[in-house]
Amino acid sequence: MRLFYAGDLHGSERCYRKFLNAAAFYDAQVLILGGDIAGKVMVPIVEETPGRFVATMFGRTEKIKRLDQLEDLKKRIRFNGFYPYRCDEDEYERLVNDKPYQESVMSEVMVAEIRRWMKIADEKLSGSGVRCFVMPGNDDELEIDTALGSEVVENPDGCVVSFDGYQMLSSSWANTTPWDSPREADEERLAKILKDIAKHLAPGIPTIFNLHVPPFDSGLDTAFELDADLRVVTSAGQPKTIPVGSHAVRTLIEKHQPLVALHGHIHESKNVARLGNTLCINPGSNYADGVLDGAIIDLEDGTVVRHQLVSG
Repeated sequence: MRLFYAGDLHGSERCYRKFLNAAAFYDAQVLILGGDIAGKVMVPIVEETPGRFVATMFGRTEKIKRLDQLEDLKKRIRFNGFYPYRCDEDEYERLVNDKPYQESVMSEVMVAEIRRWMKIADEKLSGSGVRCFVMPGNDDELEIDTALGSEVVENPDGCVVSFDGYQMLSSSWANTTPWDSPREADEERLAKILKDIAKHLAPGIPTIFNLHVPPFDSGLDTAFELDADLRVVTSAGQPKTIPVGSHAVRTLIEKHQPLVALHGHIHESKNVARLGNTLCINPGSNYADGVLDGAIIDLEDGTVVRHQLVSG
């Protein structure tokens, strides 16, 4: 059985479509998208006069004079990981000046786009027999959970799911970060979250861990150290790096020793390492350039027989 794992798309539809296409391209029977799937930026498309629109993206203003150009603009916005939102000038002014309203609209747009992604998965994978798991990550708002799931997509977050003689434990939660993200907790609380999920593991079944945050000091969690103002700390003119993964995750892996542990969260820390008998993988993320980083894992008779990091 072949698994394909990727994570940290942050709204990049270009990378999401590549993820779905990976089933056929790599002959994978199981797809796992391991968190941080929603985008963070909404791009208003303002109707200045009937049929004439203006939008600003990457500091460049684009003007649309025909309705048939509107869908192309929306497509380009989505492919860059942003969310298009059509509005008139009055609503645009409210979005600029009313922060709570802006946040509520962003939440609605985000959920609608995730639902659209689920339909894309159904179109691509329906009837293929591929198991497709899509999980949120610590950066994803809790509201998107209502949109995750479709004819072919399963949200495994907080559960133990089974397929082809294997079981997979999944969690979107992370240890604390400087950005106060929606799904983070101190190590004590995170340990309890993970322990409660692990109660559902069946003994004697080959196990996969799908944990968004990597284990502490594993080589999969190396990031730049930040000061209180979120500036990179330097030493002798060079940026300092530190391990930022989770102690609770490391403890869980060391206790249960799954076959493989799949992680994301730290985009710049692409690596493969072992904790005891467990193969731990973070394929990294380069979503901003439209590149999908992923990992192929081949499982046979309850063992990992091959693994490879891929990009494309």
